[in-house]
Amino acid sequence: MAPVPGSGLAKGLAVTLRTMTRKSVTAQYPDTQPALPPRSRGVIGLFEENCTVCMLCARECPDWCIYIDSHKETVPPAAPGGRERSRNVLDRFAIDFSLCMYCGICIEVCPFDALFWSPEFEYAETDIRDLTHERDKLREWMWTVPAPPALDPGAEEPKEIAAARKTAEKLAAAQAEARQDAQEGES
Repeated sequence: MAPVPGSGLAKGLAVTLRTMTRKSVTAQYPDTQPALPPRSRGVIGLFEENCTVCMLCARECPDWCIYIDSHKETVPPAAPGGRERSRNVLDRFAIDFSLCMYCGICIEVCPFDALFWSPEFEYAETDIRDLTHERDKLREWMWTVPAPPALDPGAEEPKEIAAARKTAEKLAAAQAEARQDAQEGES
C-alpha cells in the first residue's frame, strides 16, 4: 500500500499540536532542589583515614588532575625487639575539577576505598583557578556520600567475611577444647 502524500507532514503537525497543548514543567532550580538518583556522580569525596598515599589514583587518572604530596615517617616498633617501620603520610590531596572528566577511574582503582562519588553538585566558582579543591573540601564532601545499597539477602556471603567467620569458629572451638581439657585436668 502506497503512503498517502502529505501523511508525514500531518503526523509531524499532530505531534507539534499535542506538545503545544501540554502544560510545560519547569523546575525553579535554586528554589527547588532536583531529585537526584541515589548514586549520582557529583564530585569526588576523600576518606582521608583510608588513604595510604599509594598514588594509584593519580597515576591512573587520564587527565592528571589529582595532585598528591606526602612524606615518610618512621614508626617505632610495636613490640620490643621489633624493627622500625616507615609509612607515608599525606600532606596534600587535591583534585582540579576544571580538568576532571568525571570518569571515575580514580575511584575504581583505589584499593583502600578512600575515594567515593558524592552527589554534591553545587560547587561552581567564578574563577577557574578556584576549582582545584584541597583535601579539606574533599573531606567535607565525603559526609554527603550516601550509604551503599543493602546487599541482596539471597546473595552468597563475601569471601572475606566467610574466611573471617571460619577462622573465628576454629579459634572458638580451640578455646572451648582448651577449657574442657583444663577442667578435666583439675578433676
